[in-house]
Order: sequence, then structure tokens, then C-alpha cells
Amino acid sequence: MCPGSFDPVTNGHLDIINRAAKLYDELFVAVFVNPSKAGLFSLDERMEMLAEVTGHLPNVSVTSFQGLTVDFCRTHGVGIIVKGVRAVSDFDYELQMAQMNYGLEGVETLFMPTNPLYSFLSSSLVKDVAKWGGDIDGHVPAPVAARLVARMGGE
Repeated sequence: MCPGSFDPVTNGHLDIINRAAKLYDELFVAVFVNPSKAGLFSLDERMEMLAEVTGHLPNVSVTSFQGLTVDFCRTHGVGIIVKGVRAVSDFDYELQMAQMNYGLEGVETLFMPTNPLYSFLSSSLVKDVAKWGGDIDGHVPAPVAARLVARMGGE
């Protein structure tokens, strides 16, 4: 599984999803629901965008979950979590999560280094650029860019 908030999905996320889809017969892209955090896009919108931009991958299923990632893994028979790592700071945090997930349920974590083209990219950064009218083309898929511009009140 590839878990995340995907608010919104970026080309960096898609790079990891595309690469992971080549490694596994079935891949869940699971949108994490955090009730204490209001996202820019609703859960349904994030899932719609992900379904649209991963539609060419027949082995990818877009779903959502709330709670512990390992609970989702247990329920769905998932043994591996795939995480993209942009920098050492990502790795420090993700390593702790991976060790906890392995300790709780024996779920392995595969770290994939992000394509250098996307090493700086985050959903938060894309939202900030869109908010101020900056060019987000090349950072998010076209359908996501259109929704972002519309949501931010742009053209």
C-alpha cells in the first residue's frame, strides 16, 4: 500500500505510485483520513483525483482509511507499505514509523527514493504556490492543477 493524505496528489506521489505498481500485483493507494485536520480537498475529491490520475494502472485501487496503517494492512492482507523519501529528514521520521509498524504487525516498509525532479515537491508547497497564482504545471497532473486553480480562486 501507498498511504498518504494526497491533499492534493502531486507528480512526486505519482512517481512513487507508478514505480510501486510495477513491483506488485496489487497496490492500494490509501488516503488517510485525519478528522482533526481540515484539508483543502474533501476525502471524496482526493479519491476522485487519485482515481483519475491512476486510471491507467489496472492493479491500483484507490481507497481510504482512518486509524493505524497497520490495521488497514491487517484487514486487507497487505504486508508491505511503500513510502517515498525525499530527504534525510523524511527518512528519520519514516524509519521510526516503519519500525513501529513492523513491531506492531510485522508489516515491512519499502523506502523508494524520490525522483530528483520531485525531491523538493510537497502538497503544502504546491498549495502555497497555487494560492499566490504561481505556475503549478509540471508539479501536479493537469486535472489536479485545474481543481487547485479553481479552488484557490484563480483563472
